[in-house]
Amino acid sequence: MKALVPGASAFKTGFLRTNDFLLMAQDNQEPARQSPPQTPPPPQNPEKPPEDWATGNEPMTGPQRSYLQTLCREAGEEFNEKLTKAEASKKIDELQKKTGRGR
Repeated sequence: MKALVPGASAFKTGFLRTNDFLLMAQDNQEPARQSPPQTPPPPQNPEKPPEDWATGNEPMTGPQRSYLQTLCREAGEEFNEKLTKAEASKKIDELQKKTGRGR
């Protein structure tokens, strides 16, 4: 049997070893090929709009506060520290579009 994959070695048993995989091939046939890795399925829970968040009325999180302060500074807008999580999320989206950051 002849190894067709660089770095692979053939054994008398009809197995082909490449990286950490053993692939079996029958005599007088080409070695079995590895299939490419599959992409993961799409997320099961699509993103909810901020107004539908169960915790949307809570105060914004620390990371939201920090990022929003940066975006406000770059956009020349005043930072409102009394925003809720949902309001902060919407403001972040708005300022990302305005500043060209993020998405």
